[in-house]
Amino acid sequence: MYEQIARNKRRTFIILFAFVGLVMLVAVAFDILFGGGVAGLVVVLVISLGLAFFSYFNSDKIALAASHAKPASETEYRRYHNLVEGLCIAAGLPKPRLYVVDDPAPNAFATGRNPKHAALAVTTGLLNTMNRVELEGVIAHELSHVKNYDILVTTVAVVAVGAIALLADIGLRFAFWGGLRDSRRDSNDGGVGAILALLSLALLVLAPFAGYLMQFAMSRNREYLADASGVQLTRYPPGLISALEKLRDDQAVVHYATKATAQMWIEQPLEVPQDDNKKDARSRFNHLFDTHPPLEDRIKRLKEM
Repeated sequence: MYEQIARNKRRTFIILFAFVGLVMLVAVAFDILFGGGVAGLVVVLVISLGLAFFSYFNSDKIALAASHAKPASETEYRRYHNLVEGLCIAAGLPKPRLYVVDDPAPNAFATGRNPKHAALAVTTGLLNTMNRVELEGVIAHELSHVKNYDILVTTVAVVAVGAIALLADIGLRFAFWGGLRDSRRDSNDGGVGAILALLSLALLVLAPFAGYLMQFAMSRNREYLADASGVQLTRYPPGLISALEKLRDDQAVVHYATKATAQMWIEQPLEVPQDDNKKDARSRFNHLFDTHPPLEDRIKRLKEM
């Protein structure tokens, strides 16, 4: 488990460097299309580094805002606070900031850059659907993400994917509104300039997909590890098993979840295509891009513990 935590920390810095590198490639595409020169590249490099540091220190705030999470009042959500406090004492963790998402779909996520700066959010649907031992299992799972430093990897990825998609979209809009025409008009080098312009456009189109691949590159084993760590914390596997079974049987989607934030939740918050037999109709290839392992597999592993 300690090896997994160390691996998660290393993966975070790799993702940060990959994020800066991808933004720099987008910057080069900007420079080629709009002729910014060396000065333009320096400016974008500074912006890229600034975005990386911003995502490191503020990704939790962005994730909470994107999910429409509100601080959980201690008087209104006393059971929620009591369960978190008890589990934090057992796990040796500081109590995270607690939030509630007003959504009928049962789900939860943890975010932050480390245990001292962590936040936990649950939906009103989760609080209304789960009994005490089930809710304890879900919270223990999320606190395990905090203890294992999974939260830093996932929240940084949320900001990275969003920023790359935004920059690529802006670049494409400017290119089609005049940048590409200018590049073709100014190229007097036997068509090399036009080729570079087309390659730059291709990079802007593919950059968001590369960002999503960065997101999917994070091993789904972290969910299995958090399940096992959560059960170890509560010492009662049936609690989390029952909670996952309820999540499996519930078809509601989280209204404020997006593709960028999907990986943070305890289970897939977005709609999954179903066939007539209510089984997953996607191909084995498409499963490679899932943000979570199948709930059936997670339940099976817990039952075998």
